[in-house]
Amino acid sequence: MLYLARRLRSALICAVLGLGVLGGCASTGDPRDPLEPLNRGIYTFNDGVDTMLLKPAAEVYEGVVPGLVRTGVSNVFSNINDVIVALNNLLQGKFSAALSDIGRVLLNTTAGLFGIFDVATPAGLEKNDEDFGQTLGWWGIGDGPYLVLPFLGPRSTRDAVGTVIYFAVDPVANINPPRDRNQILGLRLVSDRASLLSASRVLAVAALDEYEFVRDAYLQRRRNLIYDGNPPREKLDESSLPGDVIPQAAVPAGGGSLIWSGELPTPAEEEAARRNAGGLPGPAGVTAMSAAISGVSRR
Repeated sequence: MLYLARRLRSALICAVLGLGVLGGCASTGDPRDPLEPLNRGIYTFNDGVDTMLLKPAAEVYEGVVPGLVRTGVSNVFSNINDVIVALNNLLQGKFSAALSDIGRVLLNTTAGLFGIFDVATPAGLEKNDEDFGQTLGWWGIGDGPYLVLPFLGPRSTRDAVGTVIYFAVDPVANINPPRDRNQILGLRLVSDRASLLSASRVLAVAALDEYEFVRDAYLQRRRNLIYDGNPPREKLDESSLPGDVIPQAAVPAGGGSLIWSGELPTPAEEEAARRNAGGLPGPAGVTAMSAAISGVSRR
């Protein structure tokens, strides 16, 4: 433990020194990332923590704990998280999805033995993915600058606020006494990291600049999630797709352009427009690789 503490301290010192070096370097000029030099320094620190602590613990966990047990542990935490997912679906007005989430929790908690077994998915109750950052985005709160938070990894400013809300209501984070809470939180962290070992190997091979790769994948995936897979195009050109057009039924009686102009619509506004017109498709805007890699950075 003393050796690990020394290495962690060394990584922190290197990250702090790196801030001064990076501060004088030219950034990519990405307007989404105005704090890039600082973010890169924190990214380096987080990577050091992961290399020295989280990844080794996840590899030991994967090597020692049988796969069936690991799946059961992951299912239990997933079942607890479905409570948060249901709450966010309610806040977004997605009542049928919220009912499905509640059904998942009830079925997995009872027939699935407190969530150890996922019996809801085979029964047709698919798992949803919603959080407080998505809820804030759904109601029109902008992304804000891209951030890399110590230990927590990449976030938009909006998602950072959502994370604070999450920890305030997370059943696991509110367990008492603190000793039990910390042990369970540690188990959840190691379980999540173990599930992403293969994705981290892909990142190491695929990315010339890991920082940029993770940032772009994270922002793209979050945008896709907020718009439920149908984000409007950010820049309009001759290649605009049908999903980038406001349906005629959504155009005010006084007329107006059929193309999104000025500020992009909120997901709530766009969903209402699509419902009025029978639901035109839009671009998916994210790949499985982006989802996997951004998952690495969030744990």
